[in-house]
Amino acid sequence: MTQATTPCPCGSDLALEDCCGPLIQGKGRARTAEALMRSRYTAYTLQAIDYLQATLEAGEAQRFDKAATAAWARDSAWKGLEVIEVVAGAPADREGSVEFVARFERHGGVHQHHEISRFRKIDGRWLYCGGKDVGPVQFQRAVPKTGRNDPCPCGSGHKYKKCCGR
Repeated sequence: MTQATTPCPCGSDLALEDCCGPLIQGKGRARTAEALMRSRYTAYTLQAIDYLQATLEAGEAQRFDKAATAAWARDSAWKGLEVIEVVAGAPADREGSVEFVARFERHGGVHQHHEISRFRKIDGRWLYCGGKDVGPVQFQRAVPKTGRNDPCPCGSGHKYKKCCGR
């Protein structure tokens, strides 16, 4: 009888023991910035808070709130990770960034954390060195807004305020 493998929560389609598991257990190092980001997401799902702390650049480590991070990881049901864009962060690079969306349920609501994370390789080891939350995209019109006294775009010949603008 073969033992069933656990899929890695990072969404790589690999088994946990062939993907992020060894990194979180300290049996290897992330080869790329993306691999570190994926392993950090997996660490949240597994509540491996010590790994999250150990993969922080010194400045981020000083600001790390272990108790709050543990509460967030524990109180969330992690629903998936989507990597949107990877810029640099290859094995030969010294810096890289990864834009991602992590989905989770917490306190009865469905949420997503959309971030562009920055990573730096220090002494041959990738570390998280900060991130920027990405908010919702603001709507932008393709054409200028019709003014109240402009001709109505429907072609009626009336002013917008007397036609479709009512």
